[in-house]
Amino acid sequence: MHFDTPAGSNPIDRLKVVGQPVNRIDGSLKTTGTATYAYEHRDIGGKPAYGFVLGAAIGKGRISSIDESRARAAPGVLAIVTARNAGKLGVGAFYVDRALAGPAVDHYGQAVAVVVAETFEQARAAASLLDVRYVREQGAFELAAAKDLAVTPGPAAFGPPPQSAIGDFEGAFAAAPVTLDQTYTTPGQSHAMMEPHASIAVWRGDQLTVWCPIQQLNWGARDLGLILGISKENIRLLAPYIGGGFGGKGTVLADTVAAALAARAVGRPVKVALTRPLMFNSTTHRPATIQRIRIGAARDGKITAIGHESWSGNLRGGRTEAATASTRWLYAGANRMTRLRLAVLDLAEGNAMRAPGEAPGMMTLEIAMDEMAEKLGIDPVEFRVLNDTQFAPEEPQRPFSKRQLVECLRIGAERFGWSRRQPRPGMVRDGHWLLGMGTAAAIRGAPIAKSAARVRLDRHGVITVETDMTDLGTGSYTIIAQTAAEMMGVALDQVVVRLGDSRLPESPGSGGQWGAASATSGVYAACVKLRETVAQKLGFVATDIDFTDGHVQSGERRVPLKEAAAQGELAAQDEMTYGDLSKQYAHQTFGAHFVELGVNAFTGEIRLRRMLAVCAAGRILNPKTARSQVIGAMVMGAGAALMEELVVDARAGCFINHDLAGYEVPVHADIPQQEVIFLDEVDNTMSPMKAKGVGELGLCGVAAAIANAVYNATGVRVRDYPITLDKFLDRLPGQA
Repeated sequence: MHFDTPAGSNPIDRLKVVGQPVNRIDGSLKTTGTATYAYEHRDIGGKPAYGFVLGAAIGKGRISSIDESRARAAPGVLAIVTARNAGKLGVGAFYVDRALAGPAVDHYGQAVAVVVAETFEQARAAASLLDVRYVREQGAFELAAAKDLAVTPGPAAFGPPPQSAIGDFEGAFAAAPVTLDQTYTTPGQSHAMMEPHASIAVWRGDQLTVWCPIQQLNWGARDLGLILGISKENIRLLAPYIGGGFGGKGTVLADTVAAALAARAVGRPVKVALTRPLMFNSTTHRPATIQRIRIGAARDGKITAIGHESWSGNLRGGRTEAATASTRWLYAGANRMTRLRLAVLDLAEGNAMRAPGEAPGMMTLEIAMDEMAEKLGIDPVEFRVLNDTQFAPEEPQRPFSKRQLVECLRIGAERFGWSRRQPRPGMVRDGHWLLGMGTAAAIRGAPIAKSAARVRLDRHGVITVETDMTDLGTGSYTIIAQTAAEMMGVALDQVVVRLGDSRLPESPGSGGQWGAASATSGVYAACVKLRETVAQKLGFVATDIDFTDGHVQSGERRVPLKEAAAQGELAAQDEMTYGDLSKQYAHQTFGAHFVELGVNAFTGEIRLRRMLAVCAAGRILNPKTARSQVIGAMVMGAGAALMEELVVDARAGCFINHDLAGYEVPVHADIPQQEVIFLDEVDNTMSPMKAKGVGELGLCGVAAAIANAVYNATGVRVRDYPITLDKFLDRLPGQA
């Protein structure tokens, strides 16, 4: 099915199943511990061996020698795989990190060897006996020190262009009566998902099967084939359940490659799980940024110039953190400039993490908007409303398909009680606590991609849906089942969903906030084809037919759906592809965040009290699972604002807080009452589902809203995340 004109009415619009807050259909499996994750599979074709990955102990240099003698003599050892005996290894199309160090070491924690033994404990013990000698070289580990060597990166497949210019930014900024010129920093952050990077691999001849936690299975098969030098058609990846990813399991990483190499070496299945320190130092992370934002405005508050420059670092050939993305879309202003710069750093690879680009960019842009509002003497909500636009700021002829940013801000302000906010900072107290409110706008792109599915109807009236889409705990199983149930007119318990197998029809997978809208659209297309097959089988005219309550009806004739498959199962497969509506319209999701918090006047302790998110993100396919996505994102935003930071040891060239003890994330006690409001919105230019994604929108802007609330509480502006008490304790207002 090809989608190239705005959608009219269709069966999804009935909203009998789609749009309803139904429970996750995989919920009982998760809560009872019976959902089987990659590393837990047992029916794998033999008794597994275990691989343990030894990471490089230096940040930059080369391996001069590896003495394996003691390790090979250790109990249970079956093989040791290094760059010397692994064969020629390539690099995938998405990540640039090499799977094995040798002889060069590109970063601390890069896999040096995989020790394979009968048990995990034996493999780990033997790995400690490897004698690896290194020659250290001078590395670059700190962004601030490498900033002056940063260059303009090349165009990337994802993210904004490295530079953009509209009008005369420098001239307009210089002429503006009110200006802001500030620099902000965001640190490196880790995905810190619950499930580790852990895989099982088995070879059957030249056919490789891997159970692995990979978000985009089509990318995974492609990249594993490129790394191993085999055809992706010879690779099957299975990921029926994934215990969190946030972009950190986008495609193939060290666990999957190590398992495949080890299984080939020993001729039997091998299980490999990365330790937490290796997850932090040998997989990917959100890179640190240095961002300069300049805004010029007339005295009435209209922005006349806006410029955003961002510096980040990565391995040579790696991607830049596209922090300027939001600035290109969010506010009006005739004169505009964005620039990205990329420095070479010898740290683990920086790559996609939930809302890459927008999340760190909004952490700074939305502080700058608050600072500018204060300079102008305008309420922060009103300043944002004043600079709204219904057309893409860089393409005035291109309207937004839907843009309810003003509605999000207005409704959020009313619901949150924004009118009670004291504009003058440091003026509201509750005992020893300084109280403040903060707000921030939210924006995240609404991409959609080709997606395929297969649907089958059996003689019992059960619908089975098959696609290689993945579920990271996001609710993919449920919204896909809702889509099929709505289209075929059956109850939700009459739908079976099979996901996470690269042999199934190809979807774009989970990531980029495209998963929900894309995968359900592919299911819609397949269901349209199955409806046509059913109609033909039962002698109906396909254009004048209704599927409801397990029956097919036209006029006075009503037939049970299952009768269409009485002589044998019916199946249909199709994919949804797209025309140029995304070129005619700017597709984005919008929102607003509001936060109230307290700062202890004596200790500087920050305690969140209330959080509200208002989201406009197309049709909400399941309000319950969507709310779960947004409140989870709000928690993530709280971590980014107040505690998360990958601390670099510039001597060793590594992240030293490389586990869940040293890398702090929020816990239940850190998170207060959360409220989520979804605005009524359908976007018929997106797809027949009229839906967009929402899981990353819920993160964008949260950290800035918290930062702005800290300022409102204390009168102290912190521009370097995370906002820890050492950055403002000595500047708190005098105690009462």
